[in-house]
Amino acid sequence: MKILIVGDIVGRPGRNTLKAYLEKYKNNYDFIIVNGENAAAGFGITEKIAEEFFSWGADVITGGNHSWDKKEIYEYLDSSNSILRPYNYPEGVPGKGYTVKEVNGSKIAVISLQGRVFMSTVDCPFKAIKKILKELENVTKNIIVDFHAEATSEKIALARYISGEVSLVYGTHTHVQTADERIFENGTAYISDIGMTGSQNGVIGVESEVVIKKFLTSLPQKFEVAEGDEYLNGLELDLDEKNGKVKKINRINWSEE
Repeated sequence: MKILIVGDIVGRPGRNTLKAYLEKYKNNYDFIIVNGENAAAGFGITEKIAEEFFSWGADVITGGNHSWDKKEIYEYLDSSNSILRPYNYPEGVPGKGYTVKEVNGSKIAVISLQGRVFMSTVDCPFKAIKKILKELENVTKNIIVDFHAEATSEKIALARYISGEVSLVYGTHTHVQTADERIFENGTAYISDIGMTGSQNGVIGVESEVVIKKFLTSLPQKFEVAEGDEYLNGLELDLDEKNGKVKKINRINWSEE
């Protein structure tokens, strides 16, 4: 099974880049996962945007700390089993933290988790993932985890904690692609962050001047999505769906030009 995973889509530039890539290459993949938490003007996602992603070929949309920025999405999070928010938010919040899909006769589970280091307080991701894995024990060995976290150490620790129990742990949130993709000895693949999809002209997808002013003054600023020099960051992997082990993993850093 060949799987595509796309890093945080940032605003309209990111959406346009995703669309262009999928128009060219979506038929190369059996399953496509997209992180969409920054898709609506850089903050949150709407139902309309989510449906666009699905129409372009995405199978699952994962989230993060910005999943909640557009309140109109709350009902959609409850009604759809193809868009996720981090599982380890307090009980009772809208949406689902994982889903199971069938692909060419095989089942694949996608899990969304959020870290705690340098981020808002949520339930423990280490305890949460073990609970999910228990529920999936007799469902599928093909398990992919989007760990939306700030600290590299937390990401690596979680990956080592569940190494051999899942197919892939990949990081999102920092919007900076890392060069540490690897496959552990037991077939679990890992990368600290797959990066973002959007403009490289700014600071992690936001206009540079605004971010610099915030650092200089420490005053609140209205962030605007940067434009130009757009890239799609992501990951593609070959997964042996019979045993849940990854055979090959490659980073993607793609520009339409």
